[in-house]
Amino acid sequence: MTDSTPVSIAPSTAIDEPIDNDKLIEALDYIRPAVQADGGDLVLLGADDGKVSLQMVGACGGCPLSMMTLKAGIERILKDRVPGVREVIASADDPGATEDATQGVSISLPTL
Repeated sequence: MTDSTPVSIAPSTAIDEPIDNDKLIEALDYIRPAVQADGGDLVLLGADDGKVSLQMVGACGGCPLSMMTLKAGIERILKDRVPGVREVIASADDPGATEDATQGVSISLPTL
């Protein structure tokens, strides 16, 4: 028999860890082709205090599912690949898209 060693999983980022901008750009470049294949694109508006602000443009800007894609897909990838990312804040080029996207969806999006 072998002794088992307890395993603990720590959060990927510390609260005060700065966002690694080079890895952020690299991760966005990894994600971008999939978004562009659907006729859209991502615009990085800023990154500060663990929060990344992205704008969905093109076909994705007015798509009701784009905000869910951003929160459930893009945010997950960025948190996994970029030290310091705690949240992705979505902005759409259609001012009503954020509200339209959340109708009937059980996720919370920040009000912009």
